[in-house]
Amino acid sequence: MAKEVIKVPDLGGADQVDVIEITVAVGDTVAAEDSLIVVEGDKASMDVPAPMAGKILSISVSEGDQVSEGDVIAEIETEAAGEDSSAGEEKSEPAQEEAPEEEEATASEESGDEEESAGGEEKEEGVTVPDLGGADAVDVIEISVQPGDEVAEGDSLIVVEGDKASMDVPAPFAGTVVSIDVKEGDKVSTGDKLGVVKTSGGGGAKKAEAPKSEKKPATEAPKKAEPKESVQKAGEEPPAAPQKDHALERDLTVSAEVYAGPAVRKLARELGVTLSKVKPSGPRNRVTKDDLHAYVKEQVKKAESGAVGVGTTGIAKMPEIDFSQFGPVTTEPMSKIHKLTAANMARNWLNVPHVTQFDDADITELEEFRKSMKAEAEKRGVKLTPVPFLLKAAAAALRAEPSFNVSLHNDGEHIVRKDYVHIGMAVDTPKGLMVPVIRDVDKKGLYELAEEATAMAVAAREGKLKPRDMQGACFTISSLGSIGGTGFTPIVNAPEVGILGVSKLSVQPVWNGKEFVPRQMLPLALSYDHRAVNGGDAGRFMTYLVSVLGDVRKLLL
Repeated sequence: MAKEVIKVPDLGGADQVDVIEITVAVGDTVAAEDSLIVVEGDKASMDVPAPMAGKILSISVSEGDQVSEGDVIAEIETEAAGEDSSAGEEKSEPAQEEAPEEEEATASEESGDEEESAGGEEKEEGVTVPDLGGADAVDVIEISVQPGDEVAEGDSLIVVEGDKASMDVPAPFAGTVVSIDVKEGDKVSTGDKLGVVKTSGGGGAKKAEAPKSEKKPATEAPKKAEPKESVQKAGEEPPAAPQKDHALERDLTVSAEVYAGPAVRKLARELGVTLSKVKPSGPRNRVTKDDLHAYVKEQVKKAESGAVGVGTTGIAKMPEIDFSQFGPVTTEPMSKIHKLTAANMARNWLNVPHVTQFDDADITELEEFRKSMKAEAEKRGVKLTPVPFLLKAAAAALRAEPSFNVSLHNDGEHIVRKDYVHIGMAVDTPKGLMVPVIRDVDKKGLYELAEEATAMAVAAREGKLKPRDMQGACFTISSLGSIGGTGFTPIVNAPEVGILGVSKLSVQPVWNGKEFVPRQMLPLALSYDHRAVNGGDAGRFMTYLVSVLGDVRKLLL
């Protein structure tokens, strides 16, 4: 048994990185390349692997600490280290005696290669995936170069990502990229071919490896691992140039604006989630997987409910303002009806291309007739307001101009034509705007419509409407006559394609061909969905509606 101290390896130039996770505990048995801790710098997170197999005796760092290259991480007990090394010494003695001669031979061969390449000959070298630190079948997430690009030794060729980290695969030597044999989305493992790089002078790869192979025995001479190095040198194939330092370069291509680990970033990419939109709950505002899952669930819930509101319309949110800085304020929650109305209005306004047409209806004769029928209506127990006349006139216009009695199919390729006439009637209630629907308006008389409209309005104000009472409308009437105003532009209540806005009646002088006479004029505003209704259709609808309101006898025709 032997005890070894594990230190922080080369961090790719980073210094004073944070320890964000301890992945082992004292007493754990680890294999070579198993993760010991996870550290994070300004731009990336990375695992620090075990350089050898053994049992963890102690951990010298804790989460939140800052470490640099060379700092002690842990102490590990390796199994049968003494026996292995002694056996290696016995086996390596003959090799050590022969090593100088072989080194001289190797040196002469290399010098010969250099002399041959001095003439400036070019040679194409295949580039393979280096040691990935134990990872296998990692995803290629970015191609950093294209054929024809000039690269220096160490320049990134591709970026790969495993379960816990992202890393660059660097060029092992300088040259010109001839081909790249992988593409984004492929999976690669250690030894797989990446492409071909043309080197000037041929032995670029050997030159890159030679100093390392000569330097390594010198620096590791005091260590017990030297006999194994000598045995390897005695063989025909020298060790491949080490690439483990590059395996520690994590998540370099991902923005550092969001504090999240490699696993969370990978999951976010798979789900198509922008991390900056996720509310963090981890230490120091770190985004966790639970945060990501919660965000996705919230978005799915919103999509299924069809909710549209601030922040869900695809339009930039309004800036948050502290109104208390200007004076006293009170904040109160919106009622459920108010929130639903806001969501529906936002959805309809964003999805429906609105056009509004204005006109005035001369209802002088209508008002005279209505007032003359007031006593008879009271005997029937109903109040004859202008509302039933508007309902009846709108129903007649929908029959006369059926282009308004339609809805667009949600596939965007069909129009649904309706053979019924149900009209919604907007009612202002203490809880918010509600729209009960009166069915088969074209088949009912004025008294019946007056009675039903009154009952629906009372039910709306008392909160007694059922969901069915507010569904199935073909058209909506919104009247502000009792409140006032000379005109407004109502928002189409999709999937309907039209809505009539009614403002306050006023007496105006109208030229009758001989003189100006006072007439009772009713301002009307017709908003319609221009995807389903053309301007000509709207003009005919409004003209017919105004004529019927001007002479109610036309309703008998």
